[in-house]
Amino acid sequence: MINEILALKKERHAIILAHNYQVPSVQDVADRIGDSLELSRAAASLDEDVIIFCGVDFMAETAAILSPQKTVVLPQRGAWCPMAHMITPEQLRELKELYPDAAVVCYVNSTAEIKAESDICCTSANGVQVVNSLKESQVIFVPDRNLAAYVARHTRKQIIPWDGYCYVHDNFTSNEIMAARALHPKAEVLVHPECRPEVIDRADFVYSTAGMARHVRSSAAREFIIGTEVGMIYRLVKENPGKAFFSLSESAICQNMKKTNLEDVLRALQTLETRVSVPEKIASKARRSIERMLAVKI
Repeated sequence: MINEILALKKERHAIILAHNYQVPSVQDVADRIGDSLELSRAAASLDEDVIIFCGVDFMAETAAILSPQKTVVLPQRGAWCPMAHMITPEQLRELKELYPDAAVVCYVNSTAEIKAESDICCTSANGVQVVNSLKESQVIFVPDRNLAAYVARHTRKQIIPWDGYCYVHDNFTSNEIMAARALHPKAEVLVHPECRPEVIDRADFVYSTAGMARHVRSSAAREFIIGTEVGMIYRLVKENPGKAFFSLSESAICQNMKKTNLEDVLRALQTLETRVSVPEKIASKARRSIERMLAVKI
């Protein structure tokens, strides 16, 4: 199956992008593995004609917005992000009416329609820099309340959060950190900024998944407790032989990220389905928000 995938990829002039939370077999056949920001940058600069995006719906939408001339394929139609659908365009428009002087920052984990209604996007890696780059003193931040709370700690701007969340990161508890430290007292604790504030308070470091990967490579520590989706552990182990990694919770599984398998990737290359496209009326506005984000230096 892997040989078929490699041959078809060459025939289709395709590239396979995979998020850090994908299953190991999918990560192994991917050309690029990364977080939302890394994969957004890759999608904007690729030469290939076809992008096979192993992730969830909003990620493939983002690639299609940035590369409308390319064929973008989501191998598993049922892979979607619950948080991205926790706010509707109508709800965001109502919020904008309540705060007419506020800039709107939307987490990239959002639908194309929400991106189109926003001034600028951000990721977990650059949320603080994006907010601090704005001239407005008020910022509507959607849809993740926990990332909004994290950003609020690192800015003087007034953050107006929406009450959305990632069910994986929102489920971590401070008690789990204390229990993990008791089991692995020499380990550094790294958590994602989508975690609750009380979890962030007990961690040693707060990083996007790309930030976790960079920190682990350079850290003198030999053991790490990882507070994000369990799929990240596979990449960390693979890239850092001799270091030990422990998930903050073995139940930290995104069911949608785990839906894509090798069979789906092969079928996607064979059929170029499910194709993802965004109407240009929405895409043009969303593209402006994404490109504005990509221009922010981190």
